[in-house]
Amino acid sequence: MCGIVGYVGGRSALEVVVAGLRRLEYRGYDSAGVALVADGKLATRKRAGKLANLEAALEEAPMPPSTTGIGHTRWATHGAPNDRNAHPHLDDTGSVAVIHNGIIENFAALRAELEARGHELVSETDTEVVAHLLADEFEPAGSDLAEALRRVCGRLQGAFTLVVSHASVPDVVVAARRNSPLVVGRGEGENFLASDVAAFIAHTRNAVEVSDGQVVELRPDSITITDFDGVEATPHEYHVDWDAAAAEKGGYPYFMLKEIAEQPKAVADTLLGRLQGGSLSLDEVRISDDDLRQVDKVIVIACGTSYHAGLIAKYAIEHWTRVPVEVEVASEFRYRDPIVDRDTLVVAISQSGESMDTLMAVRHARKQKARVVAITNSNGSTIARESDAVLYTHAGPEVGVAATKTFITQVVACYLLGLFLARTRGTMYDDEVRSVVRELSDMPEHIDTVLDTVEPVRELARSLAGARAVLFLGRHVGYPVALEGALKLKELAYMHAEAFAAGELKHGPIALIEDGLPVVVVVPSPRGRSVLHDKIVSNIQEVRARGARTIVIAEEGDEAVVPYADTVIRVPQTSTLLAPLVSTIPLQVFACELALAKGLDVDQPRNLAKSVTVE
Repeated sequence: MCGIVGYVGGRSALEVVVAGLRRLEYRGYDSAGVALVADGKLATRKRAGKLANLEAALEEAPMPPSTTGIGHTRWATHGAPNDRNAHPHLDDTGSVAVIHNGIIENFAALRAELEARGHELVSETDTEVVAHLLADEFEPAGSDLAEALRRVCGRLQGAFTLVVSHASVPDVVVAARRNSPLVVGRGEGENFLASDVAAFIAHTRNAVEVSDGQVVELRPDSITITDFDGVEATPHEYHVDWDAAAAEKGGYPYFMLKEIAEQPKAVADTLLGRLQGGSLSLDEVRISDDDLRQVDKVIVIACGTSYHAGLIAKYAIEHWTRVPVEVEVASEFRYRDPIVDRDTLVVAISQSGESMDTLMAVRHARKQKARVVAITNSNGSTIARESDAVLYTHAGPEVGVAATKTFITQVVACYLLGLFLARTRGTMYDDEVRSVVRELSDMPEHIDTVLDTVEPVRELARSLAGARAVLFLGRHVGYPVALEGALKLKELAYMHAEAFAAGELKHGPIALIEDGLPVVVVVPSPRGRSVLHDKIVSNIQEVRARGARTIVIAEEGDEAVVPYADTVIRVPQTSTLLAPLVSTIPLQVFACELALAKGLDVDQPRNLAKSVTVE
């Protein structure tokens, strides 16, 4: 969850590290800190709150020049978000600095052991024990920092990325990972590490994967990777296909506004090159067509917004393949003893490819011999590497914590996977697949149309900034869209927002309706599934009769909703299954604008971080 940065090279480590932290602040903003190796000593500075607090402290009291440094932005787990618990953490002598992402599950026992040996620990965190353990192991390991860290890792339980530096070892930064993200950037005469490539993309686009159970030692002119036993590993390198400009605001006041506007391009990029010579292609496939034909059940596992994408996928995959689909919250999957075998296809959806709940669910599925397909936006991520096939969403970097363009591209990727399975299994003809792909290819233009006409949505949102709650209703694929709309409002505006399948309205939720309560209704097309349309129009009438303020998202030409809607938000006509690609956009804009009207930071909502890398 936290953001970590490390640097060794020839330029100012402080400038590189702070700039990297700025790009990673979306991963946690409870506190921030840096440690530099300078003149045989460690210099540290850390502050509670957002990175701006640390930057102000650095301006007031400059740190000594250094070319070796590490930095951290924290999402608090153990210990309150204050100066004392901020990273980096030091040992008693101030020789070892440690930053950490994850949770060390046996830290209490290790802390008791250290205190019994006379160590004085000053924070409430699990991280601090690592600094003291490293100090004890450093000399027995022959002053080899990497070897000391390997020894310490053997004693730790839990998931972690650890980055360490030592006052007596200049030009060296060492890191280790177990079930937590870490990537290395290879430069010329300098090297970088971080929890995300965004931290160093301004300096290099050459990245090196660090796998689970590995330790990496960075020097200005070398990168050495070993496992926890010290056996050297051959690094796998890849090139990042976007640049630093893609991670900047580009003239927008907030990243979220920029990322909403980038959705037409993100969808087009995700579709690019997928249909060649009548065949659909994924990015990496290590499953045979024969195995796919044997699949008798699909289980989608995901969390949060990705879970909503999975709910939409269920409708499309079942319709196109006639294979039953279950959608599971990843954090619950392995704890209910799911029925999974080699004929089960598990689809893991994760923007970062590092979501811990989803990763653990993937590993459980693989133990049961299931095949796993990953849908992710992150090349080289853990879930991508541990899956049997990968479909990358080419959304580019998404800095805003609330997912927008990554959600839309996940939905597109789910459609592509459904079509791929249908074609492989023979449940759709080639011309049927091409017809859907053509309609998908029209979606960037349709999304552009929505974005060009959302000013009334912004005005509506501003008028509702004082509302206490908003309800959302939907049917069929409109139900997951309603869930996503409610989630966005919770994340950004800190409002009570709930979504219901419209057919459930009379089974309890209608009791919530009162005068003036805003109710957003996602209306299916009257074309094709007219029975659904007629039923939801009845739902609109029911809530309006009880005083609700009805806000209706309906396609162009749908006049049946007009008599019962206080506000109609129009979207282009599409087929029913693809409608979420246009109906979601107004809900993103609505939540964003309402939060801004309340004076809230839409890029960094309270208590949240971009990637959840702890269970």
